[in-house]
Amino acid sequence: MKTLILIDGNALIHRAYHALPPLITKKGELINAVYGFTSILLKVLKEFEPDYLACTFDLAGPTFRDIEYKEYKAKRVKPPQELYDQIPRIKEVVKSFDIPIFEKQGFEADDIIGTLVSKIKAKPEIKSIIVTGDLDTLQLVDDDKVVVYTMKKGIKDTIIYNKESVIKRYGLEPKQIVDFKGLKGDSSDNILGVPGIGEKTAVELLKKFGNLKNLYQDLGNADLNHKLKAKLLEYKEQAFFSQYLATIRKDAPIEFDLKKCQRGEFDREKAIRLFKELEFNSLINRLPVV
Repeated sequence: MKTLILIDGNALIHRAYHALPPLITKKGELINAVYGFTSILLKVLKEFEPDYLACTFDLAGPTFRDIEYKEYKAKRVKPPQELYDQIPRIKEVVKSFDIPIFEKQGFEADDIIGTLVSKIKAKPEIKSIIVTGDLDTLQLVDDDKVVVYTMKKGIKDTIIYNKESVIKRYGLEPKQIVDFKGLKGDSSDNILGVPGIGEKTAVELLKKFGNLKNLYQDLGNADLNHKLKAKLLEYKEQAFFSQYLATIRKDAPIEFDLKKCQRGEFDREKAIRLFKELEFNSLINRLPVV
């Protein structure tokens, strides 16, 4: 089976920026996020030797979620400008490896990844590995056809989530993650869910009913605590809207040609020049040999 690596650019940038101390070049340029991102990329290339590569990024401006729900991610502390200032440099690194970049106004990087995964599923000979700094994409895991490679701590301590490990961590299948967030909510994205329903209750409900749709279809005759049933009825609309907000889109309007993602030779000397400019001397020996 061939391997496609899908890189969640923004998630890795945030992970690297917060995991590493300030790293400043002799010219005064802050490059800790660039260094961390590049280190992860080199590790992935060595570890998986992928046949195909693609990288996704968020674009500035509101997404469809922001437009439909003004409070989406409203409680997040906005990252400092010095993080965003490093994104152009990170894209230079990606392009130096001749890795195509996918991004679309109005959609998050996760939605682009979900769309690419959906397109790739038609090709049974290809396995997708999502490389990310957070766990939002766990809902896309599909046995060993789609797995998530992420960091447990910092940028070096990594873990791979397949269907079995998602179940082990959450007690739920990957496809139930969005139903879980519909009930429990997601404080990091300011997704409300159903007030008063915590992780334990959400998991128990989904183990019993399978998904949010079945839960509400059977709610009238369900053997549930009266207060819990009343709470679910009161916040039914909010539960389904929360599920909607948490669901990664698989239909972003992007053009995708797998052949253009095929890993081939890249201009190693050009990459070395960029690494020297960024003072990534310790990473030059980790560059793949072409």
